[in-house]
Amino acid sequence: MIIPIRCFTCGRPIAHLWEKYVELVEEEGKSPKEALDELGIHRYCCRRMFLSHVDLLKESLPYTPPRLGLSR
Repeated sequence: MIIPIRCFTCGRPIAHLWEKYVELVEEEGKSPKEALDELGIHRYCCRRMFLSHVDLLKESLPYTPPRLGLSR
């Protein structure tokens, strides 16, 4: 749902690069390989984190229960 803060394998912080990665791929039209190279992500374990991530946060937000004590 949300990109993990660190790579599961090597522990390198990667979450701060997610928005720039999405911008490079979706808005600038670069291939994922070019975007990862530009961001300096060279380890295959970290690259896997970006390539296999599915961002479901926006799709799951409508189904979250309202907080207790708040009225609509």
